[in-house]
Amino acid sequence: MEMTPAQRLILSNQYKIMAMLEPENAAHYQRCQTIIERGYGLQLRELTHEFSELSEETCRTLNQILEMYHALHVSWSNLKTPGDLTLRHLTFHGFDATSEADYLGYVRFIIYREGRYTQFDSGTHGFNAQTPMWEKYQRMLSVWQNCPRQYHLSANEIAQIINV
Repeated sequence: MEMTPAQRLILSNQYKIMAMLEPENAAHYQRCQTIIERGYGLQLRELTHEFSELSEETCRTLNQILEMYHALHVSWSNLKTPGDLTLRHLTFHGFDATSEADYLGYVRFIIYREGRYTQFDSGTHGFNAQTPMWEKYQRMLSVWQNCPRQYHLSANEIAQIINV
């Protein structure tokens, strides 16, 4: 991260203020302040990791994934005979915190901060699937988007979507 001396001074002062405002996190903020003041390149990269960016297209895809799971829930609840399908089969697991942290962060933002899809159970892991899920969700989206009635899916269509 390239910063001018003025930007470094401003950011250093902000970390100093945060350490005073949040004494329970003071050690973290003081560490960040030292990194900024001294310009430690490796650790600066670590700090910029917190400032990731998702493209508009990726955000739209993530919203479509959440909407697909909403449609699966709506469709399942309207089935007269769900067969072997249970609500457990329709659980949105989230994304892998290690390899898909940006996606996981966005999903948490949409659900926890924006208050959308609050019916989804975050479980004990807070939507951390602990395994990469992006590819699977892409395959599921492809099947779901080809269904003629996306919010009135049959048990067979639901099964096709979740079993790709």
